[in-house]
Amino acid sequence: MIYLDNSATTKPNPAVLNSFQQVSERFFANPSSIHQLGGEAEKLLQRSKEQAAQLLQVETDEIVFTAGGTEGNNLAIKGIALEHQKRGSHIITTQVEHPSVHEAFRGLERLGFSVTYLPVNENGVVAVEELREAITDDTILISIMHVNNELGSVQPVEAIGEIAKEHPKLFFHVDHVQGMGKVPMKLADSGIDLCTISGHKLHGLKGTGILYVKKGTTLFPLFHGGGQEKSLRSGTENLAGAVSLVKALRLIKEREIAGIRHMYHLQTIIRQKLRTMDGVFINTPEQAAPHIINISVPGLKPEVLIHMLGEKEIYISTKSACSSKQTDESKILAACGHGRDRSTSALRISLSYDSTENDIHVFLQELQEAINRLKAVME
Repeated sequence: MIYLDNSATTKPNPAVLNSFQQVSERFFANPSSIHQLGGEAEKLLQRSKEQAAQLLQVETDEIVFTAGGTEGNNLAIKGIALEHQKRGSHIITTQVEHPSVHEAFRGLERLGFSVTYLPVNENGVVAVEELREAITDDTILISIMHVNNELGSVQPVEAIGEIAKEHPKLFFHVDHVQGMGKVPMKLADSGIDLCTISGHKLHGLKGTGILYVKKGTTLFPLFHGGGQEKSLRSGTENLAGAVSLVKALRLIKEREIAGIRHMYHLQTIIRQKLRTMDGVFINTPEQAAPHIINISVPGLKPEVLIHMLGEKEIYISTKSACSSKQTDESKILAACGHGRDRSTSALRISLSYDSTENDIHVFLQELQEAINRLKAVME
């Protein structure tokens, strides 16, 4: 099997699975229980937060464990909007966000908030000056992803963070789900107030995640109840999930430098071969994250190519896994100015540290053969 759909999800690391099972068996008590077993579970939860904070180089009480990227994004965006709506009702994002961000903003518009959807250039990147000009006295939130999940475009979050520092009234949220482990990003003293991380993109488990909440940032909770996670996320904590996520994060951090270099090497091989394929267009810009390459083959249905490759046990995807079963065009490619011929025929190849050169060579050969066969049928 050759798995090249790592932006949708990654294969769990065996060590992560083992940590989840061990904690589930030994520390099954509720961390809120006052007996000894509950106390042991609570200590392990606190230790996990401390370790996550060390890995992310932030403070322990700035870590909130969540169920993943969608919850983290919703808690950050709606939490700020609802908590600070008396200070302003204007919020800023881009036209190329993940559905969990885009739909959260659409929902806030129904509640009366005003949203500016910043345009992007042909590479899928926002203009920093346009963002600066979009800020008003009524702006309370900027939410911009670090790495685009379809194209791999990298947004200038460092520069945006500096702008955010100039406006202490507003908050800056970064969706770092696709960036973690692929494009390093500093959190402390960056101007970033909230940052979303998802476990299953890091060879961790689905249903695990972290929301970084900078000290002093207040949110309206999505869940009310027993007051867990500093009342930001009530509900019995997923202790085994939290421990396994920290394990996955540590393993990624240990391999990060070499892993990023390896994926850039593989991306170079892919780009060189794709440029020789007639009728194939590379949509991902040259200056992009190392793990994503988006291409279009106009005239051919992407789902047919995906199924043909799947028969060879080679797995790629179209757009975001959250919307890949919809047959409409990629709104990301459309926002970059591509016509429907390319925005409706896109394919996404996404790598991991464990992808091999042999995997890539076999995939490229099978992709070329699949394209040739489809074109022959159409002639």
